[in-house]
Amino acid sequence: MALLLCPLTVHAASNFNQLFTMHGISFHVTCPNAGSINQLTITPSGLTIDNSIIKQEIEGTISGAEIADLNSDGSPEIYVYVTSAGSGSYGNLVAYSSNNNKSISVIYLVPLADDPINSHGYMGHDAFSIVDNSLRREFPIYKQDDTNTHPSGGMRQLQYNLIAGEAGWQLKLAGSTLL
Repeated sequence: MALLLCPLTVHAASNFNQLFTMHGISFHVTCPNAGSINQLTITPSGLTIDNSIIKQEIEGTISGAEIADLNSDGSPEIYVYVTSAGSGSYGNLVAYSSNNNKSISVIYLVPLADDPINSHGYMGHDAFSIVDNSLRREFPIYKQDDTNTHPSGGMRQLQYNLIAGEAGWQLKLAGSTLL
């Protein structure tokens, strides 16, 4: 899997501005990261049918982004990691997949709150990354009397695989590990 992170990285104040390229498809990801509500802009290029710009309001700031081809179909995806404002720093994901390098569609990740087992002890402080063709989400586990700054329950690591769903792409839980 060829991954090329172009050197265009600009951090004026907390502005997020990066260009990601893979398999001839590029995603330019920008966000002012000014305040708790922001405008995320993803500008694709290289798609053969539709290179429409995506503008989406997000709650929080962009803490990172990665390009990958998790399902190894030759059509890359862009994964944008959002961190909410406040002491919880709750993580969220905005992701899009190129469809046969023609157009893009949203990738759905089931909210962690909808998973009563893996959300037990969750109070934010997520870290997302792409590892070995899967999306990894890690966060500390809080016990009942823990403060937000002192989790004592270890770490939980969730791994997701990209699969085709009925109406688009989705990240499906492939494993959960306590660290």
